[in-house]
Amino acid sequence: MQSFQIIKPVPVLAPYIRHYWILQDDAVSSVSERTMPIGCMQLIFHKGKQLFLQNESRLQPQSFVCGQSVGFSDVLSTGRIEMITVVLQPYAAKVLLHIPGNLFHGQNVAMDEMEDMEFTDLSKQVADTPDNLTCIRLIEQFFLHRLYTFSGYNLKRMSAVFHEINHRSQINISLLSDAACLSSKQFGRVFADYVGTTPKEFIRIVRMQRALFLLQQDAGMPFAQVAYECGFSDQSHMIKEFKIFSGYTPAEYLSVCAPYSDYFSEL
Repeated sequence: MQSFQIIKPVPVLAPYIRHYWILQDDAVSSVSERTMPIGCMQLIFHKGKQLFLQNESRLQPQSFVCGQSVGFSDVLSTGRIEMITVVLQPYAAKVLLHIPGNLFHGQNVAMDEMEDMEFTDLSKQVADTPDNLTCIRLIEQFFLHRLYTFSGYNLKRMSAVFHEINHRSQINISLLSDAACLSSKQFGRVFADYVGTTPKEFIRIVRMQRALFLLQQDAGMPFAQVAYECGFSDQSHMIKEFKIFSGYTPAEYLSVCAPYSDYFSEL
């Protein structure tokens, strides 16, 4: 039997955490799933069997921080699944982790390897607590403490930047650095610290997520129109990006997946 639950954070954490989700599955047979970049760093706690990363031929860590990346990953269940995932807001990595987000880029970093005993203790507490809702409360207490010990000097800049990203389909780095009132070089450094990837790479992630959102609303929309409305240079550019992000062309993707944008469906 499978159960999936999404839980919203307490209001004070909502600007930094999108939601938590809890997945439980008692199925014995292995299940394969393809994951794509969603534009948000995540913290993952496995309380059941860890997932197997088929691209890398290894198990995920028991508890880890999942950094930003471009490209897809195939994961395979190895037994009973019970996992809690914390989905951060796109700009919240440095605020809650107290580590520049770009240090996690393209990596799953185990919490007991982060040289931060608070993360090691949290991982143990979650593993030792049977009730998942109690685990969520422990995670929230942890992040409330982290929030109140962080100086959010650049948060207003990042808020202005993400207003532009979320509401404009045609965006570029010059526009975003102007919104942040920073030089392009300064902006690139601050953005990577807070978001965990470069502005250029993040624009690509958001463009892909916007395409998924349009197809989610109307799977029959012509691909040329999707490409135009999402800021791709042309339809061939969109097809190339689909292959990089999902391993499929847009037509292949629609034949095997129901389109869903984790990024824009949560705004």
